[in-house]
Amino acid sequence: MKYFVASDEDRRLDAATRRTLRGGFVALSDGVTHYELTGPAHGALAVLVGGITIPLSYWDGFAARLHARGLRTLTCSAYGRGYSDRIEGPYDEALFVRQANELTTALGLTGPHHVVGTSMGALVAMAYANRYPEAVATLTVVGPAGLGERPRPQRLLRNDVVAGIVARRFGRKLLEGHLGHNVRDPDLSAELVAMVRDAYRYEGSLYAFFRTLQDFPLYAREELFRRTGTLGLPVLLLWGDDDQVTPITHLGTVTALLHPRQTHVLTACGHMAPYERPDDAGDLLASFAVPHSDRLAP
Repeated sequence: MKYFVASDEDRRLDAATRRTLRGGFVALSDGVTHYELTGPAHGALAVLVGGITIPLSYWDGFAARLHARGLRTLTCSAYGRGYSDRIEGPYDEALFVRQANELTTALGLTGPHHVVGTSMGALVAMAYANRYPEAVATLTVVGPAGLGERPRPQRLLRNDVVAGIVARRFGRKLLEGHLGHNVRDPDLSAELVAMVRDAYRYEGSLYAFFRTLQDFPLYAREELFRRTGTLGLPVLLLWGDDDQVTPITHLGTVTALLHPRQTHVLTACGHMAPYERPDDAGDLLASFAVPHSDRLAP
């Protein structure tokens, strides 16, 4: 798909714009990444890896809970999301794993860390753990993508011409329709849509979203789960009982492949447990991380 700017993308990310925004920015090999490193200076570090649409502000409530429990957090917006650069190359798994590794290196953060991934970010977190197992103290997987077969409408997006037409004409509607299925509470859903919509006013945002749908393998990733389950890492699995994006019917498959040390199903919770239930999800992670804070690389 060729790079395009949608008609309602009326802002540009540049140095002047970024001076008005929260957080920090660092130039990595693929572009500028927006990040926040916050919490107790000497706390064990949790690296939080987001899903396909979300900016780093998605993690605010969850990060605050971790800070209260003594952990430090590193959040970032993936390329094409939030206030990180929109790039013109492939939005594949390698890009996001490289971003996570380069960011921790650039900030001088030596592992192992507690790595947390939600939805697509769970796949990135697992791929990161497979590439850099020595950097991971614990791995937390929340409502993971990567299950089932790619739906027929998304298979059509493999064609650049079709993908470009759909993205330009229907992209905003499809994006907000997807967001509407993520959380149960209507008020939280409205907040989520407003959060994402603001970031998607920057040029190249819809291009990045649809290019990710083309380039990132979001389905049939059972082999990645299986490989991750053989690493010997302490794994925590969290899932909302009313997840409409990755239904909890997949829980048995993931448990059999990933071999988590602990599994928790959060009741009255949709796809975004760290956003919908930040205190409960944060407490579960903090309690799980403490016994494994000094895990040595195998």
